[in-house]
Amino acid sequence: MKLTAVIVEDLSVAAEVLQKYCVKSGKVNVLNTFNSIKDALPFLCDQVVDVIFLDVEMPGGTGFELLDSLPYSPQVILTTSKTEYAYNAFEYNVTDFLKKPFTYQRFIDSLGKLKEQSEKKEAEEELSHIYIKSDGKLIRLENDDILYIESMGDYVKFITNEKKIITHNTIKNLTSKINPSVFCKVHRSYIINMNKISDVRENMLYIKGQMIPISKANRSMVMSRLKII
Repeated sequence: MKLTAVIVEDLSVAAEVLQKYCVKSGKVNVLNTFNSIKDALPFLCDQVVDVIFLDVEMPGGTGFELLDSLPYSPQVILTTSKTEYAYNAFEYNVTDFLKKPFTYQRFIDSLGKLKEQSEKKEAEEELSHIYIKSDGKLIRLENDDILYIESMGDYVKFITNEKKIITHNTIKNLTSKINPSVFCKVHRSYIINMNKISDVRENMLYIKGQMIPISKANRSMVMSRLKII
């Protein structure tokens, strides 16, 4: 599937080169080209695109001002002849920085970075939540809503800020299916959200006033994941 893109560039020659490279690559569908921030903004607010090829110094404002005005965050490849904008590019988390003039191969390298970022985002989104079966339906739980998970024999109980949900499952099975950067098995009967710990005392940790044991086997691993200063 082709990426949808918009070119925002006030130099017609530079815009034509980008358009040519996009067509040649066969990977990018340019929906429109604009030579000013004023003209580009209404279109981009109405039309969500995958990527913007964006010059920095533009009539009526900078490329960064355009990004500040958008209601969403597409991937961005900056195209400019001035390297002093590299720091701003980092601050705005742009995907790549193309210094004019750039070659077709350098352009292709940028498309590779676009793909890497897209795949990374998709992977993060997949790990941002889980679905559990309860009462004959699938319930979506966001990672951030889960405080901890408690074993109940052949069942487990998901504890959130607002409710408790019981489902047929085991702690052992869940350990391999939840996001390991968020959750941690601290005991044979408990998996906790590391971001929800309020304090730790000896072999106990507390989440919303609930005391949860840390097993001897897991203590060093749990402590290593805490940001202790």
